[in-house]
Amino acid sequence: MPTLESRLLLVTDRHQTNGRPLVAVLAQAAKAGGLSIQLRERDLSGKELFALADEIQRSTGRHSIQLVINDRLDVALSLQDVGVHLRSNSLPVEVARRLVGPHRLLGISVHSVSEAVQAEAGGADYIVLGPIYETPSKQMYGPPLGLSTLQDAARAVRVPIIGIGGVTAARARHVRLAGGYGVAVITAVLAADDVEAATSALLDAVTSP
Repeated sequence: MPTLESRLLLVTDRHQTNGRPLVAVLAQAAKAGGLSIQLRERDLSGKELFALADEIQRSTGRHSIQLVINDRLDVALSLQDVGVHLRSNSLPVEVARRLVGPHRLLGISVHSVSEAVQAEAGGADYIVLGPIYETPSKQMYGPPLGLSTLQDAARAVRVPIIGIGGVTAARARHVRLAGGYGVAVITAVLAADDVEAATSALLDAVTSP
């Protein structure tokens, strides 16, 4: 069974890098150590996404990163050692699992404990739950779920639960204490003045005892 190798999942948005090239920002983040990256550039075509994923793999090849493609099974299957991350309204997890096979990492975003339980039953390797805290990027999903919902989800499933939404290095520790395996972030790293330092701080927060 594939496993999420890092407790920090960096979700991409090339419009949140303060004008810096996304690949260069990810290369800086990768210097901090073990990192998982969710490539989520929804406005790109399959061809453009494939080229970007290939460039990311080449630019971060010296470092330990794990790459998953947001929702595009076709793009993920065209690349080596790349997983898939499903949206909550994507293909059912069990269908995606049949398509990608047993050896590729498969994750999904959910917004409730019941969805987390269904995702695990369908074959998800990890689950991203949110928003945990208030954040502009997740307002469409309603009010923050809070740490209590995260705690309930962590108790209800055995696969890793990742908290997303308004996460900072300080809050990342609270996510871990509530039972979360780790955290997912966007601007906390992509928009940071010192990308490597911001990534290191988050990694320290989710890996410290």
